Amino acid sequence: MSTHSGPALVPDVDTLVSEYVSPGTHLHLAMTMARPNAMVYALARQFAGRGRFTVSTSATHTAMHALTMSGAVEHLITCFLGDTYPTPRPNPLYRDLVRGLPFTCELWSLLSFTQRLIAGATGLPYGVTASLVGSDLERALASGARGPRPDGEDAVPDGCPKFVRVAGPSAGDRPFGLVEPLRPDLTLVHGACADRRGNIVLVPPAGEGAWGAYAAEQGVLASVERIVPDAFVDAHPERVVIPGQRVVALCEAPLGAHPQSLRGLALGDLGQAVAGYRDDYTFLTELVDRLATEDGAKEWYREWVEEPGGHAEYVRRLGEARRAELLLAAGPLTPREPTAPPRPLSSGTRPDALPQHRPEPTPRAPVTRQERTIVLGARAIVDRVTTDGYDTLLAGIGVSHLAAWLAAARLREQGVRVPVCAELGFYGMDPEPGDVFLFSQLHATRSQQLAGIPEILGGMVSANQRCLGVLAAGEVDARGDVNTSLLADGRWLTGSGGANDIATSTDCLVLSTASPRKFVDRVAYVTSPGARVREVVSHFGRFRREDGPGSPFRLATWLPLGDDGPPTPREAVATLTRWSAPTNDPVAEPEITEAEISWLRGLDPQGFYR
Repeated sequence: MSTHSGPALVPDVDTLVSEYVSPGTHLHLAMTMARPNAMVYALARQFAGRGRFTVSTSATHTAMHALTMSGAVEHLITCFLGDTYPTPRPNPLYRDLVRGLPFTCELWSLLSFTQRLIAGATGLPYGVTASLVGSDLERALASGARGPRPDGEDAVPDGCPKFVRVAGPSAGDRPFGLVEPLRPDLTLVHGACADRRGNIVLVPPAGEGAWGAYAAEQGVLASVERIVPDAFVDAHPERVVIPGQRVVALCEAPLGAHPQSLRGLALGDLGQAVAGYRDDYTFLTELVDRLATEDGAKEWYREWVEEPGGHAEYVRRLGEARRAELLLAAGPLTPREPTAPPRPLSSGTRPDALPQHRPEPTPRAPVTRQERTIVLGARAIVDRVTTDGYDTLLAGIGVSHLAAWLAAARLREQGVRVPVCAELGFYGMDPEPGDVFLFSQLHATRSQQLAGIPEILGGMVSANQRCLGVLAAGEVDARGDVNTSLLADGRWLTGSGGANDIATSTDCLVLSTASPRKFVDRVAYVTSPGARVREVVSHFGRFRREDGPGSPFRLATWLPLGDDGPPTPREAVATLTRWSAPTNDPVAEPEITEAEISWLRGLDPQGFYR
């Protein structure tokens, strides 16, 4: 009987993965705010073309693209494949996912994926989820399909159903699902620091937290910003998230989460700190641009994965100036109360009276369709909160989170403080002006609580009937069903993320600029069922359900399109959607005010959402 004598300490991430990872292994890449990206690059270098890995990770973007391009992945278990910055969008690497290229794929929602990890981590024979029911995600998982299939096509089973629907124990209870526990061989984690005994400090927001570490059959491979004296952990045991007993091997890798972020950590009496750093938006934007073409992707992979040969050279190539620019102060871990609300966003408010935002230069650029959608979405949220008493907003990524932020600001003027949450663990967000990314560490600093996926998607959404979800859509149909996964021609979009979890458990608003391509008669793939969608907001008006779940939508409000579109509500619905929603007597929307658009552009000065 062996005893754990502490982790092996190795010099770098390439040594770590080459010595402790074997082809054919099931690797789990921990989904915290600080992703194990240095190890991901090392896997791509060390196992290109021969890894044959099964990889589980809740979101496939950024550095994970390098592992995809290496050809080392055989099968992927995930919730999202695409890009998240500067805006959520498909990535061409995954265009042919329906054909099993570049690998076979098993698709989940974020909470159900985490519930599988929790089941694996706690030794349960199965997990329980209220998500997925009624979606095409359920259909594929129940059949054992190894990849998405367009609506109406038979899935290709591998003989292993991953989801079994169960009727509720009492009449009227909604059905739920039993899911297979997730038990990877090894979990890869990047932490803020660890001692030589392997005790790892993770700094919130926690994402999946320690569940992946406990679920791993063999244990954890960890990189950290710094290895600290044992005395620090002995003095602060509350900061340890993963105990050393779980850790197989460990190394230092400063900036090991780059190009993503890591929240800093003060080390108290040691007189030192683990420096935090923000997301490298320049790097992320360049990554998206270069991966848009096959040649650009090959050049990016050669420059940032192959040629550096190791993490130290990768960091050196970033340059001293960029590294300094990314640094965050290692402040206290206690989040603060949101800032005081701005002055009223009424039509008479001067733009320069909004203290957190610079006034818009004049002459003002025309308001775009996407900005109209965001403003109308914010108005819809305000109406729903004040009328129906919702006490929490869950913001999905995209136009939805900008609408939620704007609505929260407008509600604060009225003395109504409704916390905005985001799925990775943000509660009570007060967004940093000028930073449009939903998961920025700057917003973490300006939040009331930093938690994880189970607390937000579970406690604040699924278990909270007074939460209002705010979602974006690739396609939305007249039943309210939302598609963010797969188009009818087989092209992959991005996947569920937490959207399915939100839509299956709480009332929702859906935002999308209107076009016949987006407002469809029937979505090609049901990522998120529409029974609990209360409103669908377009750039020309708001479609409402007046008679509860399943009832038809009607155009309830109307904002004229001017010279940019059809002149009447009836013509707008007929021309810009494939819906047959009634348009009789919609309420006129007030014109978008200078204050509303100035506030929005203060949040998004780069114009990513224009």
